[in-house]
Amino acid sequence: MPEQNYTRLQVRRMLGISERQLRSWEKLHLIPAQDSFAFPDLIALRTLARLRANHIPPARIRRAVAALREKLRGIRNPLNELKIFSDGKKLTVQMAGNRMDPISGQLLLNFDSAEMNKLFSFPQKAQSDDRSRAAQQYEATLYFDKALELEQKGAPAKEIIRAYEEVIERDPKSVAALTNLGTVYYHLRKLDEAERYYRKALEVDPGYALAHFNLGNLFDEKCDRSQALFHYLMAVRLNPNYSDAHYNLALLYQSSGQALRAVRHWKIYLKLDPVSPWATIARQELEKLCEATIVHSKPTAT
Repeated sequence: MPEQNYTRLQVRRMLGISERQLRSWEKLHLIPAQDSFAFPDLIALRTLARLRANHIPPARIRRAVAALREKLRGIRNPLNELKIFSDGKKLTVQMAGNRMDPISGQLLLNFDSAEMNKLFSFPQKAQSDDRSRAAQQYEATLYFDKALELEQKGAPAKEIIRAYEEVIERDPKSVAALTNLGTVYYHLRKLDEAERYYRKALEVDPGYALAHFNLGNLFDEKCDRSQALFHYLMAVRLNPNYSDAHYNLALLYQSSGQALRAVRHWKIYLKLDPVSPWATIARQELEKLCEATIVHSKPTAT
């Protein structure tokens, strides 16, 4: 069976990232510059997207990747061969059942099943609670990866939902899990459930642009233009380079007869994404609007 490849556009829409972000990772040599991506590349991109959502600076990721390549012979691409995740503002690597600081190479607390049993029976309550929370965070990361893998494989929706629910049970503040679960319900056409999870994500992080963007899509689907407009505008306020939000804003303004505002967002979109197939559509719509504006602005013959 041939390996499935994903176009840049498919990858961007899957991960909720912009073309500019993709190119930035390429310039930093975190991923190779290419027109299509195989599944191992997708794992690396998901890791980068998750670290970005947790506000880990790209330069720190690059240093960690370089250090891992130097320390671990035989590891060519740590981003898809190892589990790299953030613990607060720190990067951590899971390898052979242990956790390691990627820069120093120092081993951290082991979270295999035997160690977890020790954590829950730790005699000092305060330390036990702290370690139990850390264990839950770690389990949440594993379930999140499992949910992403299930989505990638096209597993039944109930399995994907359960995996995300497992994440949320262990980490109720997992914005990514809440948002992704909302999107699963959105694709199932269960819009009320989808809205509930998107709003829960915003309760945890009011500045999460992706949740606003998804709510914009949801209300657009419901033909509630005012709410859709509000959430798309919030998405671009939080992330001015959110190309897909500018695209949808342009469509929304254009369909409601607000040509000048539509033109503005088409132009912004084309600056952010000048080469994709969607850019071709955007350029055509922009040309139509500009032609219509010129025709209507001509003086009437007397």
